[in-house]
Amino acid sequence: MPEWGTYLGYLAAIAVFMITPGPDMMFVIANAGRWGARAGIAAALGVAFGEAVHMAAAALGLASLFAANPVLYQGIRYAGAAYLLFLGVQAWRRSKRPLEPGADGTEGPGLTRAFTRGAVTNLLNPKMILFSIAFLPQFVDPAAGGVTGQLLVLGATFVVLQIAVDASLGLLAGRLGGRLLRRPKVGRAVNTVTGAVFCGLGVKLMVG
Repeated sequence: MPEWGTYLGYLAAIAVFMITPGPDMMFVIANAGRWGARAGIAAALGVAFGEAVHMAAAALGLASLFAANPVLYQGIRYAGAAYLLFLGVQAWRRSKRPLEPGADGTEGPGLTRAFTRGAVTNLLNPKMILFSIAFLPQFVDPAAGGVTGQLLVLGATFVVLQIAVDASLGLLAGRLGGRLLRRPKVGRAVNTVTGAVFCGLGVKLMVG
């Protein structure tokens, strides 16, 4: 466990990080706005699962492999971009068809698929790997011993708080979106916007 002063500083730092809109937050909101609150929460849990994997890898020293291997890093980056572009094109195709029933997450992509999409999107984001390597060690005190344990505590804290923030946003966006999606024109527009968000995230990830 890090010293309390260091830990409080870490909490302040990640609080700023989490309230700043980023790819994961936009992904959760887009899912919730299109398919409902439950799908948004499922996507948030999927994102958190991906973050947990990244944090565990950083704690165990596995993430250094990606930092030392530019080819592997670029491969993951392009795979993540391609996946987001694929989701964006799917959403655009849906915007040309009648609105699917169920804006509460019970239909549409399904909760399991929303979770999987969130997890894959986060796992294929190489910036999370670099974030884990560069950010977490700044709050570790080697003199206190148990470096791996300190990294695991910091990583677990990050994941728990990220769930709270993203799930809350997913719930809010889902409830607002669910009311609007009852109107066919609005539903098709949401599909178009969702596609634009996914494609935009994919392009942003591709160009770095």
